[in-house]
Amino acid sequence: MEGSASRTRLASRARAGLARRSGFLYGVLFCTLPWLAWKGAWTLILLGVIAAEIILTLWDFVVEIGVRKDLGDVYAGERVTHAVMGIMYGAMLASLAPTLNYWWGSPTGLTIEPAAIPEWMRIVVSAMGVGVVASGLRDLYAALGLPGGGWPWGSERGAIVTDATLSKRFCGDRRNP
Repeated sequence: MEGSASRTRLASRARAGLARRSGFLYGVLFCTLPWLAWKGAWTLILLGVIAAEIILTLWDFVVEIGVRKDLGDVYAGERVTHAVMGIMYGAMLASLAPTLNYWWGSPTGLTIEPAAIPEWMRIVVSAMGVGVVASGLRDLYAALGLPGGGWPWGSERGAIVTDATLSKRFCGDRRNP
């Protein structure tokens, strides 16, 4: 059983690292797309950010299987939420495609050109980006084992609170109904 717990901790650390990186990339997207135009060669950089985010998210899904194995897998509600988020992200990318095509044909530059959406929406999306980056920095702080990094879960210094730990605390262990 100790080997299983050790594998779960390692997988949880890997998943936390993936989440930090993916969160940073989401932050880049959420904080820049409402305000900036990624023109010319910058379009390739933006496509690289999007591709990296997709790869990290898919990798995270695979790692999550190992993290949640001891609990009997991801809860149905979480799986549905992931599916809905994936559909929404795909819709966002589909709506972004014509803009990317236009930007690719433009002279290279990262220019301030607010998106053609209401200002309140630009502010909300930017705030979500700041929140994602702040959450990633908090996770990084915890992963580095710095003092107070286990807050608010009360784990000891240097410990990573795993998905499995949180699921057991808040939802119970599904292996023994």
